[in-house]
Amino acid sequence: MALRVAVQMDPLEGINIGGDSTFALMLSAQARGHSLFHYTADELNYADGRVWTQARPVTVQRVKGDHHRFEDPVRIDLGSDIDVVLMRQDPPFDLGYITATHLLERITHETLVVNDPASVRNAPEKVFVLDYQRFMPPTLVTRSYAEARAFLETHGEIVVKPLHGNGGKAIFKVGSDGANLSSLIEVFNTAYREPHMVQAFIPSVTKGDKRIVLVDGEVAGAVNRIPGEGEIRSNLAVGGKAAKTELTEKEREICAALGPELKKRGLLFVGIDVIGGEWLTEINVTSPTGIVAIDTFNGSDTAGMIWDAIERKVAAG
Repeated sequence: MALRVAVQMDPLEGINIGGDSTFALMLSAQARGHSLFHYTADELNYADGRVWTQARPVTVQRVKGDHHRFEDPVRIDLGSDIDVVLMRQDPPFDLGYITATHLLERITHETLVVNDPASVRNAPEKVFVLDYQRFMPPTLVTRSYAEARAFLETHGEIVVKPLHGNGGKAIFKVGSDGANLSSLIEVFNTAYREPHMVQAFIPSVTKGDKRIVLVDGEVAGAVNRIPGEGEIRSNLAVGGKAAKTELTEKEREICAALGPELKKRGLLFVGIDVIGGEWLTEINVTSPTGIVAIDTFNGSDTAGMIWDAIERKVAAG
């Protein structure tokens, strides 16, 4: 079953083909005989009930410096001309991102969008996770310095991060003395209109922050991400080191609790983050990563699992 696949993502020129999950998905789709079209979210258009874009047919190959070949742009109706849209642009999860979900939501009766745009809009990584508070470290969402200070006094050491941040950016650890906490909250309040996430610091993060990928609600694999020297952030994008890992009993319990809801919401490709084998910190649904590292360690084919699930859904109508 050959599919026409539109990939909504950031410019292809700047990606790291050695570790980019979207590129791995594109390679896998192409190997199955699917046709690929590339466009960016700001190229979406709407009129008279239709959503379209100027997209470029593309072929990809794992050759550094020569990893993609574009054809001339063509106008495609994302409802009638395309079987699958992969919504894979990176956050920030801002009004531009939210608007793209509203536009793509208008084609879901005709075209499969992965992940479901309405569910992506309603499940930002650090907000959706609050539904599973029982698995989370102590957490506060606030713009108040006084509340953050009281939380620090209760938990000794804390981490402060943007509620809609990504890729390990702007994550700060504050020690028990509270030095610079007031300045940090002041800076965050200036930079962001929304509240911020404050969590108790989990010392076991030094041993790694596990990325677990679920495909249509089922565990596909995991990779442990170990912070670099002098770092608390383990994201691969900021220098974390990937390591082979297995799931703990608690992590399996977390996945079993999340799986049915992810499947129900049409969140087909999801990456969750778990610290110390037991503390759930994020549910990544916008543009999850990690499948290349997982497959490298496990000899698995997570991209293939994702396409198996997509093809089943398309065939089922």
